[in-house]
Amino acid sequence: MIKTTLRLAFVCFALLLVSFSYGQEVQIELGPDEIGLNETFTIKVTLSNDKIKSYDQFPEIQGFQKQGISQSSSMNIINGQMSSSNSIIQYYKPTRKGQFTLGNFSVLINGESYSSPGKKITVTDASSAQGLGGNVYDPFAEFFGRSAEEPEFIELADDAFFSVSVDKDEVFAGEGFTVTLAFFMSEQNQAPFQFYEAGKQLDAILKKIKPNGAWEENFNITTIDDEIVEINGKRWNRFKVYEATFFPFSEGTIEIPRVPWEMIKYKVAKNPSFFGANRQEDFKTFYSAPKTIKVKPLPPHPLKNEVAVGLYQLRENISTLEATTGEGFNYNFGISGVGNINSIAAPKRLSGANLNTFDPNVRQQINRGYGRVSGIKEFNYFITLNEAGEYNLKDYFSWIYFDPIRAVYDTLQPQAKIIVSGDSKINQALSGQRLGGIYDRIATESNQFSNEEYKYYFTAAINLLLLGAVVLLAVLIIKKK
Repeated sequence: MIKTTLRLAFVCFALLLVSFSYGQEVQIELGPDEIGLNETFTIKVTLSNDKIKSYDQFPEIQGFQKQGISQSSSMNIINGQMSSSNSIIQYYKPTRKGQFTLGNFSVLINGESYSSPGKKITVTDASSAQGLGGNVYDPFAEFFGRSAEEPEFIELADDAFFSVSVDKDEVFAGEGFTVTLAFFMSEQNQAPFQFYEAGKQLDAILKKIKPNGAWEENFNITTIDDEIVEINGKRWNRFKVYEATFFPFSEGTIEIPRVPWEMIKYKVAKNPSFFGANRQEDFKTFYSAPKTIKVKPLPPHPLKNEVAVGLYQLRENISTLEATTGEGFNYNFGISGVGNINSIAAPKRLSGANLNTFDPNVRQQINRGYGRVSGIKEFNYFITLNEAGEYNLKDYFSWIYFDPIRAVYDTLQPQAKIIVSGDSKINQALSGQRLGGIYDRIATESNQFSNEEYKYYFTAAINLLLLGAVVLLAVLIIKKK
């Protein structure tokens, strides 16, 4: 007996392995053309010889409401060959009588798309007897002697909300504030939720909340992941859908309106069964609270409209502190901190003799995270000095910015001091400079004296013109008298 059982198990296992070699086939079955107002329409997708591991949303049908999803599986052994199928059924309940159209649609099953041409559906008066196309939620109800009545679904109370939050209610012009859109569920929440067309909803919301006249640094959230946060001593699961920092260009008021966010909220079966649909798809819309951000003007300053706003420090790097006249060295003026890194301009080059430099090479790095924008912008100079001596680079470079925390203007100045030795290179520096203008033409112009005869004819012509003008003026005066 044991040997027979083992042989049978071995045969079944072998048949199971063989079944994987059969091709997969997907069939989409649509419900009847005509149903009663109290019946349900179905879309059934059947996958042969494989499991349904993933699927996307079934289509919406005008005049119908989605009622839930059920799954079933079957296995057959015919002449020693085993085949299996797995099905998923979407139920639709009509909301009114009439003729409706289910257009052509496609469904993703296990990552592959399968299409259906759709059909026309006629909804008539409520039927007294429901056929197989009606409210049949449990495919094995009759086999086990159970009633095929539609299960009763109930809605669980939820502990969730949608939020548009800002980290600051008041900023200076040019100072950043961070906007976060997130869905929250408490750890005690029992109601089942699922995100619904998050990308489409987000596009519509951003058109309403993005401020005009502000630079945006988007944190580029690509996946919706949950994280645990604590609010007023209570733990929540937070699902961020958008986060960005905005830097307003001018003073004024920024209004962020109340916006909606729709979630799929499932109703659950009051008396769940093993084979039937135990939850029903429904929707719930959450609304955020409006926000107002006041943007204050910067205090009076000659460079009020030019300076960067933020918390910055100077990071300088120099290739040598001892140099020889005429020989160059590299100096890096780096500005790091929190603020709009893109808006940082090069440090001001102060006037001073003996120090020569060209336009700097620029490199920047921007970090977006932890609710803020930070980074560094570096200006790399190549410097030459023409006279021996000691040079404080703060006499040649400075960078002014506005600190929004202290509400004051501040200046970043180099600390490096260069000791230069060697002979004077001023003359060489002058000879190497391009003087421009008339000096550029010296080498190409002729060194021969110009012919002076043309000056005589030019003078005579001018005198004749002047004499004619005097005569004409005299004639006009005589005629007038």
